[in-house]
Amino acid sequence: MVKGEDAVRRKKNKVIRKRMQKDSSSVSARVAAIIAAKQRRKSGKRRMCEGMCFGLPTPEDPFNDRHGKKDFTSKKAKTVQSSQRDGGSVSKKDSGGRNPEKSEKREPNKETAINRKKGKNKSVASIRKEGQPQAAPSKPAKENAKLIGNVREIHAKNRGLYGSSDCPSKFLILCLNSIQNALLHDDTLNGNKDKHLLVNTWGFEFWKCGSAGLDILETTGTCSSTDQVAWMASTAADTIARKEKEGLSVGSPFLLFLVPSQEKAIKVRSVCKPLKSLGIHTVSVHPGASLEHQIHGLRSCEPEFLVSTPERLLELISSKAIDISGVSLLVVDGFEAFVEGKFLDNIKSIRQSISGDPQTVLFGNCFGHTSSSVVQDLLVGPISRLSLSNSIISQSACIVQSIHLSASEDGKLSEGIKILDQACSMHSLLQKVLFIVETDSTAQMLLTTVKAKGYPVLKDSISDGSQVANSDRSTLISVTDKEHLWATDIGEFDVIIVIDFFSSMDDYIKILTRMARHTVNGILHSFFSSENTPLAKPLIELLERCDQTVPIALMRLVCPEFVI
Repeated sequence: MVKGEDAVRRKKNKVIRKRMQKDSSSVSARVAAIIAAKQRRKSGKRRMCEGMCFGLPTPEDPFNDRHGKKDFTSKKAKTVQSSQRDGGSVSKKDSGGRNPEKSEKREPNKETAINRKKGKNKSVASIRKEGQPQAAPSKPAKENAKLIGNVREIHAKNRGLYGSSDCPSKFLILCLNSIQNALLHDDTLNGNKDKHLLVNTWGFEFWKCGSAGLDILETTGTCSSTDQVAWMASTAADTIARKEKEGLSVGSPFLLFLVPSQEKAIKVRSVCKPLKSLGIHTVSVHPGASLEHQIHGLRSCEPEFLVSTPERLLELISSKAIDISGVSLLVVDGFEAFVEGKFLDNIKSIRQSISGDPQTVLFGNCFGHTSSSVVQDLLVGPISRLSLSNSIISQSACIVQSIHLSASEDGKLSEGIKILDQACSMHSLLQKVLFIVETDSTAQMLLTTVKAKGYPVLKDSISDGSQVANSDRSTLISVTDKEHLWATDIGEFDVIIVIDFFSSMDDYIKILTRMARHTVNGILHSFFSSENTPLAKPLIELLERCDQTVPIALMRLVCPEFVI
């Protein structure tokens, strides 16, 4: 039998009553929260941002009756009062059917908006000009704070195209992370696995020198380590990305990595390989593969990084399989192996094939007299010495030690002037020369002689760095006695002439390891007399360790029967 409408309604009302009388504690906390939210929504008291935040009582609404909603009544009232205060007689409608009261309301608001905009622009300009916020008295504190924040964002955007230069870029960090993850996966990372490449001290110093455009002389070991290769590859990749952002063309290859053996080439490529996913392609060429295969591979691709041995690279250049004229970064790894293998001529030919002045990085721990000319051809401009070793050989790399034996005091001074004339005639670039004498009276006499020859002289007072520029010569002279020697920065001097030899080898080693920090043309001239005979033997041992020429007269001071 079909139920009537009254029976259906009664049954429905009964279910509703039971539901209303049901105890809320019998349900779970989640269901109770859903029911409460539904009841608030049905009552019309739910705010628009109820799901994101909860309103708090304010001085304008202490009991939170408006539930976080803005009160527009007071603004409308203020607007009406201001319009009535500005306007004169008000009628309902003018002859054109417009409401003059509404038009009067719009015009002051429009003018106020324009004035506010002008005031904001003026304050921004004043902040840029004076470097500090100048808020108008009528602006509240919150509005001024917002304005200062906008100005800081503008300054942050104007700092540069690539951000601050005080730290590596995000892309460089991304490259280091890619190499780090790959090396950890292959278990080939040197040192502690928990230490990230980003906190490598050598790498950060290399990045700073590379950003400054300096050539780098690395004298820690015979060849580069995995961490050093990772930093060089990441820095080169970051430079490529920056140039492409700037719209500049990048030559291929951008980085040329010269290695002494096939094993080293494979190792370097394995470190650079993770950068392929970031758009940096690395190719390794060595005698381990056929020349025809490598020629075909190079003609089908344009790698950003090229790792090669000198002899195979010259074969590829002669076959016109690759053009290295646009190389921007040249790394010569394992310089001693090139010297022992007699590949110095090959390196000279490769350097001549590169047009322009590429930034050069040289790895090695012994640079003797035979290889100094090649090093000077590779590292032409100002350099930065990077070394993790404090040994005498590492710190004195590429500094020529010349020992002169002289008997009289006047003979040493005249020989020192001749050395100065020779140094000035051989080098056209700016260089600094330091004379070291025993007493202040000798320093004054030497200064008088140098000034008479027309050399620009740095005054003998160490604290006074004024310069007498009365000559067109490119050599700056400074004279000091041993008492004021350590008060000056010895690293700035390219040539040092020690007129009176030191009483101990420690002072001589300090000069040797601290001078010529920004050049590979450093020369240390020292006058040795019979009074210094007790120091002849340790001096000879030091010269031999540094692969320097030992004078025959110095050898005879130790062994009078010495014969060539």
